[in-house]
Amino acid sequence: MIYTEKIQRAIRFSLKTHEVYQKQKRKGKDIPYIMHPLTVGLILARAGASEDVIAAGILHDTIEDSIAEKKVTREMIAERFGDQVADLVVSVSEMRKDLSWEERKQEAFEHIATFSHDSLLVKSADLISNVTEIVDDYERGGKAYFAAFNAPIDKLLGHYLRSITSIIDRWPANPLTEDLQKAARMLQSI
Repeated sequence: MIYTEKIQRAIRFSLKTHEVYQKQKRKGKDIPYIMHPLTVGLILARAGASEDVIAAGILHDTIEDSIAEKKVTREMIAERFGDQVADLVVSVSEMRKDLSWEERKQEAFEHIATFSHDSLLVKSADLISNVTEIVDDYERGGKAYFAAFNAPIDKLLGHYLRSITSIIDRWPANPLTEDLQKAARMLQSI
């Protein structure tokens, strides 16, 4: 995969959403949030994903994390990146921010059963990025790190493990299955 114009535009769009408009940080630390979607894009590129899937990975949190004054919509993404990218972003987005953490995560988990292979790839890369970072932070700071989250540690880790298992069960031939299995083992070590 070459560094295409679409990938460049996706990086700029995600950068504006997460960094320029809100200076969003990773939970519990002073690291720009943009590192996460860029990592997701890199994981997808290394897995041999298509340009649209990589762009969707880079954009995957723009709808759910955008601020009201600069709200990102499916239509905006479709206009700039096409319907396939927009549909992939929507498929992995938590659209109901009014729900409790548990309700949002249950809804997100249930959506995995309806995902296409491309959506499963984006979600896989998202999980791998999040889990490896969580485990690294835990190894550096212990359980105190989890105070920054909106759920107790057991529920957070349980959600990640359930999601990983569901994705592997749905698509065992996923090119990221081995990485998902490693992520699950890492979570189980906490």
